[in-house]
Amino acid sequence: MKRALTPARLPARDVLRTGAVGLRARRARVVLSALGIAIGIATMVAVVGLSESSRADLMARLDRLGTNLLTAEAGKDALGQEVRLPKNAVAMVERIGPVQHATGTGDVDARIRRSDLVPEERTAGVTTQAVRTDLLAALGGEVDRGVWFDPARERLPVTVLGSVAAERLGVTRTGETIMMNDTRVVVVGILKPLELVPTLDRVAMVGFPAAERHFGFDGHPTTVFERSTDASVEDVRAILARTISPGGEGGVKVSRPSDALAAKAATDKGLTTLMLGLGAVALLVGGVGVANTMVISVLERRQEIGLRRALGATRNAIRLQFLTESLLLSALGGATGALLGAAATYGFARFQGWTAVVPPWSLAGGLAATLLIGAVAGLYPAVRASRLHPTVALNAT
Repeated sequence: MKRALTPARLPARDVLRTGAVGLRARRARVVLSALGIAIGIATMVAVVGLSESSRADLMARLDRLGTNLLTAEAGKDALGQEVRLPKNAVAMVERIGPVQHATGTGDVDARIRRSDLVPEERTAGVTTQAVRTDLLAALGGEVDRGVWFDPARERLPVTVLGSVAAERLGVTRTGETIMMNDTRVVVVGILKPLELVPTLDRVAMVGFPAAERHFGFDGHPTTVFERSTDASVEDVRAILARTISPGGEGGVKVSRPSDALAAKAATDKGLTTLMLGLGAVALLVGGVGVANTMVISVLERRQEIGLRRALGATRNAIRLQFLTESLLLSALGGATGALLGAAATYGFARFQGWTAVVPPWSLAGGLAATLLIGAVAGLYPAVRASRLHPTVALNAT
């Protein structure tokens, strides 16, 4: 009794070895083809990694700075008139139960100049504000050089400069003097940047008593800052305006400075989506390059295909050989791109002082995408190769 012959099946190791033969024989072409895949994957991994690293740094900053700071600023009433916050606005806010810290600042009409030799109209973009001694405690600010106000200094004609104000005025150390109107004041401190309230970085600050005595300040704050417990932020926000200005709460603008940082995170997310799209386009172009390489490979290796078919290789074996070759080519580009993307993320994050974050799913997703691209790109050339008749292939020149 005769048994039907069945074609032999190549073991997986032999399939891989056969598929790698074509790659080793055309190394320059393989490198150029894999480069397109590598660029696409590196772009996608780096974009995701840098976005996650930036977001992690932003969240760490928010945790450090706190999201429980609210500001209430004087605005305009229904008639368009400027609203003046009451002198006891800070004391009124302190009476709100969950409030832990409350302080305020007020605009002072004083022109800032580096010296009396500078014309009055050249103020270097620095304004003057009266501040309380507890401002830094409420905002979580720090002095970079010198000292902050105490009950004695807040009564003297001395100033503490924000970081940008000091840079614009050319003040590099304490003890130097600047002009406020026609009064020479001594710089006793320079602050580090205030991340939650960057507007104060461009300000020359004086104490409330000194502002009233030397610069005609009326004592009315223009901005009130308060910190409350995290759980009560929204409740305090709901009553803050009418607490400060009963009956005129429409002229008081309440905001949370940390919302700006949260909005930045949302903006970064949108930009990340755009960059991922560009990376996907690069990956698609790389896939087209792989397909083109495989088609040319089939045309150049028709005699090899004919010989294998004549020696008994089945159509499935030929298809599997070229499909494996395409997958190996794509996997080579994908692995290289993933390493390049991760390296770029770690390098840039370290340069920025961030904690580098490369999500494992971005690496796994990138490699999966390359295999999918390789399978799609190699499918047509593999089918075309398997359909070559042995006689025609052997006679090809």
